[in-house]
Amino acid sequence: MFQLLRPALFALDPETAHHATLDALRTAHCLGTLPFVVKRPADDPRTVMGLTFPNPVGLAAGLDKNGGYIDPLAALGFGFIEIGTVTPRAQPGNPKPRLFRLPQAQGIINRMGFNNDGVDALIGNVKRAKFNGILGINIGKNADTPIEKAADDYLIGLRKVYAYASYVAINISSPNTKNLRQLQGGDELDALLGQLKAEQEKLAQQHGKYVPLAVKIAPDLDGDQIKQIAALLIKHRIDGVIATNTTLSRDGVENLPHGNEAGGLSGAPVREKSTAVIRQLAAELQGALPIIGVGGILKGADALEKIQAGAALVQFYSGMIYRGWELVAESAAAIRQHK
Repeated sequence: MFQLLRPALFALDPETAHHATLDALRTAHCLGTLPFVVKRPADDPRTVMGLTFPNPVGLAAGLDKNGGYIDPLAALGFGFIEIGTVTPRAQPGNPKPRLFRLPQAQGIINRMGFNNDGVDALIGNVKRAKFNGILGINIGKNADTPIEKAADDYLIGLRKVYAYASYVAINISSPNTKNLRQLQGGDELDALLGQLKAEQEKLAQQHGKYVPLAVKIAPDLDGDQIKQIAALLIKHRIDGVIATNTTLSRDGVENLPHGNEAGGLSGAPVREKSTAVIRQLAAELQGALPIIGVGGILKGADALEKIQAGAALVQFYSGMIYRGWELVAESAAAIRQHK
């Protein structure tokens, strides 16, 4: 079904197609037609971060930045949904155009820049949603917040979303907010994780429930950086790590139309880099905390590859643009069959 619709969507500007697709999905959900076109995965529950996921395939952050489409996206069969990235205050993001398809490589380049309506608007959408499954909320810092005050924004976000999230994802790896990846460095990461963990403990007492924290990292890390990050995640008892975000590398796409646009590259070209990070992380962590694998999943075998590299769960976003909702059931089946 999606493959029939894709040529018409690809004829549109990518950002226009993004909004048109989500609006059409919401309409189909309201009309009750999604069950007739969506093959839902079989149950394959996994307990990760103390949460029971009905299947190990999730939607990555970025598709639904403001949480306005939670219910129709959940109807596609995902085992969990991650919304955001959301910042304390609304911001427009980077100037358009800022989203580019690389169909020859099944890739996407984006420099969106955390465009979102702000955390209060997202919470309002979450309250209106009927979804009662696993909901991750991905938080970041505002573009105009100095990097030395970044922790303030993450703490605001954590306090605001804590009551509404199944888990909170800490995005310190987007390449589209100036200096953000600096927070992955040893001293900066050590300080940030210490503050977030202390706040999590306060919020757990205040709300009477424990909401796990997962840190999202970049694929553009060398071995020493991965080793250092793993040690800090263990030191601060972080609950999970999401590997990986988009890459700044242009290997293999530099000669394609739009291949040298600024921004983060996702989709098939990041698959190997992401899997390599997962594999090394798994070796360093030795089961101390789970890995959520994301990056370049375009078919079921790609999802299984992440699991075999050491991930407990997987997510995708760009794969949806090229494969549609069929990728959810295909990925879940590939993982289930090799359990």
